[in-house]
Amino acid sequence: MEIRWRKSSKSSNAEGADCLELARVQGEIWLRESDSPEVVVRTTPAKLRAFLGGVKDGEFDDLT
Repeated sequence: MEIRWRKSSKSSNAEGADCLELARVQGEIWLRESDSPEVVVRTTPAKLRAFLGGVKDGEFDDLT
């Protein structure tokens, strides 16, 4: 199975070592760091939507 990883165009490192990547795999959303691709977090589209909603609302701004 080929997995198509996607990353934000806002990733700060042009070589891709400073970004998060996401892929849709068999109905799940997989997330990994480009510099540690062997570690994958799996979640559902609904959970990711809820998290992204919080990000858009600024709920996590104090962490960056």
